[in-house]
Amino acid sequence: MVGMPPDSPDPATAAFLAHRNLLFTVAYEMLGSAADAEDVLQETWLRWVGVDLDTVREQRAYLVRITTRQALTRLRTLGRRKESYVGPWLPEPLLTTPDVAEDVELADSVSMAMLLVLETLAPTERAVFVLHEVFGVEYDEIAEAVDKSPPAVRQIAHRARAHVAARRPRVAVTAAESRGALEAFRRAVETGELQSLVDLLAPDVVMLGDGGGVKQALLRPVVGADRVARVLAAGLPRVKGVVTLESVQVNGSPALIVRIDGEIDNVVAVRIDNGLITGLYVVRNPEKLSRTQQETALHR
Repeated sequence: MVGMPPDSPDPATAAFLAHRNLLFTVAYEMLGSAADAEDVLQETWLRWVGVDLDTVREQRAYLVRITTRQALTRLRTLGRRKESYVGPWLPEPLLTTPDVAEDVELADSVSMAMLLVLETLAPTERAVFVLHEVFGVEYDEIAEAVDKSPPAVRQIAHRARAHVAARRPRVAVTAAESRGALEAFRRAVETGELQSLVDLLAPDVVMLGDGGGVKQALLRPVVGADRVARVLAAGLPRVKGVVTLESVQVNGSPALIVRIDGEIDNVVAVRIDNGLITGLYVVRNPEKLSRTQQETALHR
């Protein structure tokens, strides 16, 4: 597996394995891509094995610093790649373990909605926000990771917090509320009842589809409850094959896996504000669906 060193009892391997889930979570929150996060872990491991452990005061902090630097490099490369991406780009969904949903702050930070908000930050802003707000890393440590002075990091953190606060849901949504809204959405989609769909959607709801140029998907956002409901109501009847919708936990939040004749076709995640669905995210790109068949452990 990428990022996993050979089975060995040496101290470097033991430390890396002890913190691996944490490092993956840091990289994933910075990149929104599990495949790229795994590559970052591989690069982190290669640098870690060359370190003299006697000079390392705090192994967790040192590993997070290496991971952050590698993720920043990868994030800038991803930015250029996204410029030529076909249609909207959505984060890679992860089927997550139950404990992720139990950690409310972690679940919120890795939700599809939050990862899309993080996409609007500059790379260094994203790194500072993720490290401080999600993982509780002190400003002095972050400064070393991003090659900035501590006062500069504080300013970046303040700017990033304000930016995120203006774009994230203003009221926290419980898991029960999310499940209820998603189940109602599932029933409405299955029955094709247009009015039932409209009633679940906020007037300014935005629907995004990610096919990556490989699968047919929305090439631009669909905005407005009536338009989104019509797209959804018209979509299922056109599908050839047996369609099933399975309720799952994706990125720590309730979501749906849509299968056609038993094969995963897409993942549907939602953003909920004031009891209504304001964001609908449909991932069809096959390259982004490999992590929906087995659970991924996240940690902070």
